[in-house]
Amino acid sequence: MAGTDGRRRVRAKSSTRSVTMQDVGRAAGVSAQTVSRALSFPEQVSEATRQRVQRAIEETGYLPNLAASSLASNRSRTIAAILPVISTSVFSDTLRAAATRLTPAGYQLIVGYTDYRPEREEDLIRGFIQRRPDGFFLVGTLHTPETLRLLRAYGAPIVETWDWIDDPVDTLVGFSNESATGDLVRDLVSRGHREIVFAGTLSSGDARAIRRRDGFAATVRALLPGEPVRIVDLPDRDISMDTGVALLDAALERFPEATAIMFATDVFAAAAVLAAQRRGITVPDRLAITGFGDFEMARHINPALTTVSVDIEEIGTRAADLLLARLSGAPIANTSVDVGYRIVTRASA
Repeated sequence: MAGTDGRRRVRAKSSTRSVTMQDVGRAAGVSAQTVSRALSFPEQVSEATRQRVQRAIEETGYLPNLAASSLASNRSRTIAAILPVISTSVFSDTLRAAATRLTPAGYQLIVGYTDYRPEREEDLIRGFIQRRPDGFFLVGTLHTPETLRLLRAYGAPIVETWDWIDDPVDTLVGFSNESATGDLVRDLVSRGHREIVFAGTLSSGDARAIRRRDGFAATVRALLPGEPVRIVDLPDRDISMDTGVALLDAALERFPEATAIMFATDVFAAAAVLAAQRRGITVPDRLAITGFGDFEMARHINPALTTVSVDIEEIGTRAADLLLARLSGAPIANTSVDVGYRIVTRASA
């Protein structure tokens, strides 16, 4: 049946049949080819036509067929992001910052997490490749040989983040975890501490925690040659406040002489501050406590946490910019971007 304006009435939005470009064209009084041109190359149609097409899209509820356009352009308009965990705010905040660049450019993020298991990253990479992402956003620089083979064979742009190595797979945005931990040791030594403990969960898949431990050990050997390297490791425990309490107890049991404990992450350190107070241990008079990451909680616990602060948003935006440059074929002056870090001294140490 024809509508009152002489054109065939299009199917209502509530229909289970997908609205097509032909339906939009009929509603706008133009051809499907004109609709396609108005969407893909709006500068090639008149402003009046573009507005007619836009009104018809809103009227019909048309959504472009991204699968079809992906086949035509060989682009999926997706970026595969792989994080260690999704419960830690710094990684999700980094990804949100990246999305502020990627989304306006027409790219959507698809996200997976490894739980700090390199073999799971390998499985995720293999699965994502089957969905043909245009690029990869990776937290971390530790990968299995098979993951590296898959990434290099696929050939899409890659950005690694949150760490620093000399030979990234493609591009890199991060900082030196070893240097940051070393500077934190120097800060504690300058305050008179010698009996310092490093505490973390050093699973084989968490290269950043391992680098922090190594930076701690190297700096203690250099600055405090007469002191043992005190390290407490509860391997393969989850990143949680319960683990932080367990690390505090283990450190004090093994090294009762300790005057300072450096935790591998603010999550552990914040839990330790609260647990120490419950146990009647004054912080920092009896025991100085530091973290790593400058999570939001670090500023709000009492006493506030001394920690290493990293510009999370800069990691995300710079990483997204490198991916977009790679995808557009633009030249990149520096494929490795060091965002640096700073030691934030608060009342816990």
